[in-house]
Amino acid sequence: MKRRNMLKSLGLLPLAGAAALPLDAQAGKKRKKCDWSPKKQLIRKSWTGGNNNPSVAPSGTGKVPASVVTGCLRSGHLLFVAGIGGWYADRRKEPGDIRVQIRSALDIMKEVLEEAGSSMANVLKVHMTVAEPNQNLPALNEVYRAYFPDPPPVRSYTGCGVDQMGRDGILVQIDCIAYVD
Repeated sequence: MKRRNMLKSLGLLPLAGAAALPLDAQAGKKRKKCDWSPKKQLIRKSWTGGNNNPSVAPSGTGKVPASVVTGCLRSGHLLFVAGIGGWYADRRKEPGDIRVQIRSALDIMKEVLEEAGSSMANVLKVHMTVAEPNQNLPALNEVYRAYFPDPPPVRSYTGCGVDQMGRDGILVQIDCIAYVD
């Protein structure tokens, strides 16, 4: 309320109010607050209904290929890629160590981004869930740095125990937001 009174006293309220309204409301159309929804385009569907647990296969197939486990949505100029695990049995028999798994996850990320018309250079933010981060982050970082040109994307991670990764063998899962023209 103080801000509104200050803007009013400066004669800026009509200007500030108009700038805050959606264009259709400025043109005289009333719009309900709940009418807005983001524009989304499915680029790659997760066969697991958002669960991204490869043990849940599409009915009748018995197997979820890693290339379709990862979901990707486009909204405007942004791509949202989620659920890339470090190991899928249909891609590699053994889980491997953290170096092998982050390389595998980043290769899948690159594949998904290129399929959507983007690239690793356009990745803006990365989030990872890392099993035993105190043990695995130094080796993960060595591999990770080679995948992104300068400046690298901003990054965050969540650490957990290996028994909390959703299925045995997984050491890393990665999500990202990237720009696309």
